[in-house]
Amino acid sequence: MPELPEVEFVRRQLQPAMARQRFRRVDVHRPDLRIPFPPQFAARLTGRTALAVQRRAKYLLVPLSSGETLLVHLGMTGWFAITRGRMAPGRHDHVVFQMSSGAIVTFSDPRRFGLMDLIPRGEIERHPALAALGPEPLSAGFNASVLARAVRGKKTSLKVALLEQGVVAGLGNIYAAEALHVARLSPSRRASTIASPSGEPRDAAVRLVSAIKRVLTDAITRRAEAYTGGRFRVYDREGEHCRRTGCAGAIRRRTQAGRSTFYCPVCQR
Repeated sequence: MPELPEVEFVRRQLQPAMARQRFRRVDVHRPDLRIPFPPQFAARLTGRTALAVQRRAKYLLVPLSSGETLLVHLGMTGWFAITRGRMAPGRHDHVVFQMSSGAIVTFSDPRRFGLMDLIPRGEIERHPALAALGPEPLSAGFNASVLARAVRGKKTSLKVALLEQGVVAGLGNIYAAEALHVARLSPSRRASTIASPSGEPRDAAVRLVSAIKRVLTDAITRRAEAYTGGRFRVYDREGEHCRRTGCAGAIRRRTQAGRSTFYCPVCQR
């Protein structure tokens, strides 16, 4: 499933094709993806202007001139293709947006785990997909104090806590493992240990916030879709030597909350 850097990369691709452009035509080729399309989906978009293309966690948000907001989740296999010429839709091309910019924006999703919804004016914060999200990891609002308060008293492991979307929005399995390695923190340590009993951040919380911002920024900079296993520090590197200079450890894998976690048992404490 695409993680935050991949979604941010898609957002940056869509921005010049869609932002401040009008939906000249919308073709929907099936009644649903993961969930049904909202009533009159195409009609509610046609003629409206996309004011921007934004991201919240792993969701794309397109505020419209009508006051509604188009919400998109890519699911496991969803992607957008941007072309200038109209072509016959392929088998997995489910939604086609013709923009006033001349761009044809096609959403394809072979497994149909993605979704699209229209959120009424003023209801974004109450939408089920967005209501419980925590701070954006790349925002100024996400800092060591915020993280420490979020994990204070938590008995779960640090890695599992980072995957809770109410703790930090959009941080997924791969980049949580990468950030923990950068910060030299074991994924198995109790989450509450990075905070004092009163919820003040310890040095570990400062290091972890810095690491999260670093690995996400690096992934986006490297063009997220090209951020392959060859560039990861620990993810999918079971049995390989740790890449930290001077560390003699080898990467191990374990399962946490049904997800594979990769880590170095020597330098991550």
